[in-house]
Amino acid sequence: MATRRATGRENRAGQGEYRGSAYVRGTAARQVDVRRQLEQPRKQLSRTTRKNRQRAKYMNFAYVMFLSAALVMTGIMLISYIRLEAGITTSVQEVARLESQLNNLKLENDEALNRIDSAVDLEEVRRIAITQLGMVYAQEGQIVEIPSDGSDYVRQFTEIHK
Repeated sequence: MATRRATGRENRAGQGEYRGSAYVRGTAARQVDVRRQLEQPRKQLSRTTRKNRQRAKYMNFAYVMFLSAALVMTGIMLISYIRLEAGITTSVQEVARLESQLNNLKLENDEALNRIDSAVDLEEVRRIAITQLGMVYAQEGQIVEIPSDGSDYVRQFTEIHK
């Protein structure tokens, strides 16, 4: 067993200090003087402290009812909080589901538009319009421009003649 170097401060029981911690030299353990601890007088409590401790020993009916009401209110608040949290979680999940559905519908719509655009041959439509239906391109004086007010469509209330 390694021995530590003593600092030179040792008491009767062979105890010394080594860097602030106590140690015992030899194999004999230190004897605790229990009688001295039992004979020490108890601290005198102040009058206020004794009064508060005396009051704390006895709980009257009103105090018990107050604590019970506080417990019930706390329980109700916790349950309502948990319900609100569950509702928020459900709403967030529903929003995520609807956003996913919207994205899927947009993708399907874009794919359908691309299929339609690629299926229509505009040159074939032009050929049929000119040869079978007798359509011709408009001349310089036949084009009438209508001023737009920024809306997506124009309403025609009368026939346009020039």
